[in-house]
Amino acid sequence: MPVEISRRSLEFPDLDEADESGLLAIGGDLSIERLKLAYSKGIFPWYEDGMPILWWSPDPRMVLFPEKMIISHSLRQSIKKQQFTITIDHAFEKVIRNCAKTTRKGEDGTWITTEMQNAYIRLHEAGYAHSAEAWLEGELVGGLYGVALGKAFFGESMFHHVTNASKVALFELVEKLSSWNFEIIDAQVYTNHLESLGGEMIPRGEYIHILEKALLKEDVIGSWKVRD
Repeated sequence: MPVEISRRSLEFPDLDEADESGLLAIGGDLSIERLKLAYSKGIFPWYEDGMPILWWSPDPRMVLFPEKMIISHSLRQSIKKQQFTITIDHAFEKVIRNCAKTTRKGEDGTWITTEMQNAYIRLHEAGYAHSAEAWLEGELVGGLYGVALGKAFFGESMFHHVTNASKVALFELVEKLSSWNFEIIDAQVYTNHLESLGGEMIPRGEYIHILEKALLKEDVIGSWKVRD
């Protein structure tokens, strides 16, 4: 049974208390402090409108190691043609709003509620959440966003209006993360799409071990717009 947590306490239960689906806890809030603590412990929020905040830590865990990203032929061609202009942290709010509007197979609505959007915008303003954007003729046509702590990046969601737009944005972001010696990208749960990009499932214990090492490294806080 998931544990109910109080808004007054930042504590989370031990990960071993998560049920078979990965659901660990219910309640709390989406403050910057709680979100940072959650990610540092391998926990993330995921719920729909009308539900309490649900906190998850699935086992096994979907991850992407930067050096193992798979570049398909079509993606390689898009990169080579420089079809898209890629930016970092230029349009975080637009990216998260587009992700929230994206309908996905098997889902009736969005898990990126207005409350979630506002929480991650605050996290972005604090320098811990970041976006990568793909532009075509001045229009935002794809992108993704996530959270960075230490040398770990926690991917949250992607969207695209043009084929390969979000994949090229991801490729450019992975290149940037690699240059900063990021060790792992947390993709949270399995999807065929993530597996096609090189994502793999690893036991939660192994994931936590890698995460703890990555968190010992210095944060890359603040806007990534002008960082090399």
